[in-house]
Amino acid sequence: MSKRGRFITLEGGEGVGKSTNMAFVEAWLTAQGMEVVRTREPGGTPRAEAIRELLLDPALQEPLSVDAELLLVFAARAQHLAEKILPALARGAWVVCDRFTDATFAYQGGGRGINPARIAQLEQFVQQGLAPDLTLLLDMSPEAAKERLEGRLRELNTQRDRFEQEQTDFFMAVRRAYLDRAAASPERFAVIDAAQPLEVVQAALSHVLEERVAQWQ
Repeated sequence: MSKRGRFITLEGGEGVGKSTNMAFVEAWLTAQGMEVVRTREPGGTPRAEAIRELLLDPALQEPLSVDAELLLVFAARAQHLAEKILPALARGAWVVCDRFTDATFAYQGGGRGINPARIAQLEQFVQQGLAPDLTLLLDMSPEAAKERLEGRLRELNTQRDRFEQEQTDFFMAVRRAYLDRAAASPERFAVIDAAQPLEVVQAALSHVLEERVAQWQ
């Protein structure tokens, strides 16, 4: 039986540069000879992507209750785990995921105000103890991230999704929740100042990856 692969997640609010740095992490690991499976949440499989559309679509007129939102997130995660993440880890691949359950504690917990204990119950039910081996938290102020996000939306000529339409106080709460989780699990989290120039951010990512890979080998 092959050795279980490693599970790395990238976290952070809107506009912090996760997509660009996901590609960097994927390329870095691939250069070390790892099989890398790159994925995202919510989503990652056809059915989970369909749930993602329900969560993000700003055009649907029916309000989405906070409980329905939470349950949809975990429904997508259960499918994602069963069909993509767990099989990849079992065959020895390294999974790099754009957001995972820390995002749920940050967005639905911090942003929506859901009791973290309720989220933790669903986490245990769906994940059965699975957690990332390493979480790279790209951190910057919501105000600076908003400027980046607006620039990206103009460049892509696209509209904000349902979460991107939230106000600054929502993203301040999301950031606080992320930083609280990082402080509670320093052995798993590496917090990266995403407000720095891209080359500085990626040098920091390289440093963290070098250290962790050396520890795991």
